[in-house]
Amino acid sequence: MKRTTAREIAVHLSYASVMNTLPEEEQLDLLLEQEHFASLGEEDEAYAEYPDPKQEEYIRRVAAGVAEHGPELDGYIEKYAKNWKFERISRVCAAILRVAMYEILYLPEVPYKAAANEAVNLTKLYEDSAAASFVNGILASFIREEKIE
Repeated sequence: MKRTTAREIAVHLSYASVMNTLPEEEQLDLLLEQEHFASLGEEDEAYAEYPDPKQEEYIRRVAAGVAEHGPELDGYIEKYAKNWKFERISRVCAAILRVAMYEILYLPEVPYKAAANEAVNLTKLYEDSAAASFVNGILASFIREEKIE
């Protein structure tokens, strides 16, 4: 499994966590149970290959980190979504932005340009080109204004 796919799964978890009543760790354990994961692979190619230990650790780290830092990440999204209320942002875009911002802030081994580029590509996969431009603009402002380099 490539990092791009692991990132997509982390976005799925970020998206689902808003509605899920399970604690984050239980949600992760359920998703990463091999039989359950394999059954998801029948519906979504992101789950076609079980993550190796390194990618599983990444998925767990990002999903837990996004959950832990959710209010902080949402604050950044709202701050840089000029003239947009957070509630107007699609849940998919919000999940993608949370994962990218978490990577940029808390995973120094992930280059910030790679996190931003992957976020835009994931947005193109799930949303339209206007949403991808929106995500790109928020992340560009976030990186520039927070002086992340």
